Parts: sequence; C-alpha cells; structure tokens
Amino acid sequence: MRATAGWACVALIAFLPGCEDAGSRGWTFIEGGSLVDVEAGTLAANPGIWIAPHGRIHAVGEVGGPPPERIGADTVRLEDGHTILPGLVDVHAHYNMDLTGDGRVEETQWNPLVFLANGVTTTWPGGEYRPELILELRDRIEAGTWVGPRVIPSGPYYGTTRPGWDPNMTPEEVRADVDHWVERGVLHFKAKGASPEHLEALIERVHEHGGTVAGHLDSGARGTTNSADAIAMGIDRVEHILGGPALDRDQPAYPVWNRVDTASAAFRETVRLFLDNEVFFDATMTAPVYLTELEEGFDDWAGERAFFTPWVQERVAERERRRNALMSDLYQAMQRTTLAFYNAGGGHLITMGTDLPSRGEFLAGFGAHRELHTMVLAGIPPIDALRAGTINGARALGMEADIGSIAPGKWADLFVVRGNPLDEIRNTRNVELVMREGLRHDPAALLDRARGRIGPAGPDEREAWYLWEPPGSGSTP
Repeated sequence: MRATAGWACVALIAFLPGCEDAGSRGWTFIEGGSLVDVEAGTLAANPGIWIAPHGRIHAVGEVGGPPPERIGADTVRLEDGHTILPGLVDVHAHYNMDLTGDGRVEETQWNPLVFLANGVTTTWPGGEYRPELILELRDRIEAGTWVGPRVIPSGPYYGTTRPGWDPNMTPEEVRADVDHWVERGVLHFKAKGASPEHLEALIERVHEHGGTVAGHLDSGARGTTNSADAIAMGIDRVEHILGGPALDRDQPAYPVWNRVDTASAAFRETVRLFLDNEVFFDATMTAPVYLTELEEGFDDWAGERAFFTPWVQERVAERERRRNALMSDLYQAMQRTTLAFYNAGGGHLITMGTDLPSRGEFLAGFGAHRELHTMVLAGIPPIDALRAGTINGARALGMEADIGSIAPGKWADLFVVRGNPLDEIRNTRNVELVMREGLRHDPAALLDRARGRIGPAGPDEREAWYLWEPPGSGSTP
C-alpha cells in the first residue's frame, strides 16, 4: 500500500507521526482492495472511493460522477489482500483507568492514539469520572491540536456511580443539571445506579434536548431500575444485560441473569420489549473477563502491557489473576442471551462497547477487536458483528447520516486491514491504515508514540498523574 503524496503533519502536532496536513488537503482517491458494505452486508472489489478536501466521501465508484478535480488527486493504492471497513464506533469507550489504586481517572493523552490506531474512529465514553477532561480532549481533537477518534462526551454519571452523587436530588435538580451539561456540549447521557425517579427525569429532559440516554440497570431491587421500567420511560439504550421480566425484582441482577432460561416466557417478553420499542442493546460481552480468568480471544497479540510505563508494568506483574465465578458465569450468560436476542430479530439493535477501564493489562482500543471476536464466538455472523461495531452504533447515537458506513455524504471514517474479516473476524486486528474525516493516520506510528507512556513513571508521580490537568483545561464545574 502506498500513497502518491507524503504524510506530513500540521506544525502544531508535528511530534505525532502518521497524520496528514489538514491545511493542504485536496481530493483523495482510494483504489484497490476490497470494500465491506455493512448496510448491504456485502464484500466486493473496491470500486474506488472519492474523498473531498473537507473530509467527506464524495462518491463510491462513479456514482454521481467523479469530481472535476479528479486530475491530480492524491491516490492511495491498496493491494488485493486489503479490506476497507467503516471506522468502528465504540459506544462504551472508557478513557478512564485505575493504574495506581487511587480510583479511576480519564487518561486523555495516549489512550486516544491507541483507540484510533485500532480503527476506532468514534467513541462515546459511557460515563465519566472527570467529564471536564473529556470535553477538553474533544476540543483538542476538533481543533487539530491532538490526534484521536471523534469524542462524543457522555458527561457525569447519573446515579450512585457519580462521585458526590446526592441520592436526595430532586427531579427538578436533575433537569437543571442536564441543562448545565448540554450547555457544555453533552447530548448523550449515562445512568448507572439511578433510581426510577431520577432516571425518568433524566430521560425526559435529555429527550427535550434531542439527546439519548443509556443505562447500566439492575433488577429493580433496593431502589434500582429494571429495564422494563426504563423502557416504559423511553430509555434509548441498555447496557450489559437485557434484564426486564426475566429478573427477580427482589434479587440483584447478575446472579439471576446468569441462570436465565432463554426459552422462558419471561425472557421472550424481555426481548419483545426491546424490539417493540427499538431500544438498542450494548452487550459488552468481554467486560466481565477482564475481572476473572481469561477466555478464548483474550490473547495479547499486540503486547498491550508495553504501552504502560515500566513502573506500572512492574505493578501489574505482581498481581495475581484469580477466577471470579460471578464474572465468569456472566460472560457465558452474556454470550448465550445476546445470541438469543440476535436470533429473535434483535441484530439491528446490538451495538459494540468495550467497557474496559484499564488496570494496566489491556486497553480498550484493542478491546474493540476482542468484542467483535466474542460476538462471532457467541454465534453471530461476522457481517452482523461488524454492523454492531459500525452502523448500529451510529444509529444508536443518531449519527447514521454522518458515520457508520462508507457512503457518499458521510465522513471519510474508515480503516484498512490485511485479510478478510468475513472469513476470519480476527483480521480486523491487522490494521494498516486509518482515516478519520479524510485525514490519514499510520497506526504503527501512533502506537509507537504511545508505547511506554501510559501511567505514572514512579511512585513520586502517582498523585500528579491522577490529578493531571491538560494544557488549557478549565476548572472542574
């Protein structure tokens, strides 16, 4: 694979290799290789992709006619073994991690490079511990002063997971809080540990602003909210487990879900609620495995520990991985229930979320490929796993007009891999080129820049790393 022009960087980010000069971009033409059309569900020879200087796709093939600036376009020539895929949309893309034992904090320096190098071009964090850091990262990436995927902020959690959450908060105060974060640029919100009263106020106000709400829900026991009730309130997305009538409202969710009978009337009723109300489901099937024994598909093909500082690597090496029966059983339950949901007609509602707040062993960017692989291991066809990771996530965020597939008018968000993912889904790991909004990035160069940089260099930097403030960031609201 080669391009006819060099891959320069704007001066402000010249220390980050692999990014094209946005100020001098012209037309780009991608020829050769194969193209996955996730909307049609096909793989065919690439008919040629025309990308306009503003970063959107002008035409795929000769449909609509080639642009008048065709002569002199920068051409990227792919080989027969290359496959072009839409950029991945991670709708549970945690930037936060706990590397020091002091609690989670958003790592917004090097984690963005790892996401992008893996073909993840859009991220929704799914709840933030320090939302001002994510807003600042979004602004840096949009301004072109940093490299990373598109960041769709989720703002603070609504519920007991939020640091300083007031369980006595009134619905009026919830609505006012939503207004505050909408003014800051948040449109899609996350509830975790929210009471029915708080969740209803959240959904109502967010919908008034035109946004969506995702929920990490429970059974309804101990003041939590069951997904059946959340769906009645109008929730847009549910994470981890379908829940609903299949749960016992007097018991915690996971132990009951681990034994759920997918042939039962209660499970079928749960599925019907999702299908009838078009509620998206983010299965995050790989998430439990990071807390228990490793399963098939969790091989470390990229040497992920090497992206952390040597001091963090030493701490991780001292840690013993132990079996967590609840999490191991949950992983198996997630696979069989997600497949049952798919077989019942829910495939178009399944999205991809990594839900990986790293503890120094794995990184969410690589986790996107594990999540796709796990979908296939569960029995979902590769093309529908890719749909979950692309167009379904775009639809869940209301962004299908801009991202999620390779089509005229959409942003040129795509990545090129070696091999055919429809034959072997693990070929999505073989990323050789990434493009976001028409800008090309060398994934190897991005990873080289991040390697050995994540986390404090030693105990003396522990507090500074946890409290890190990026240049120009504002104070915590």
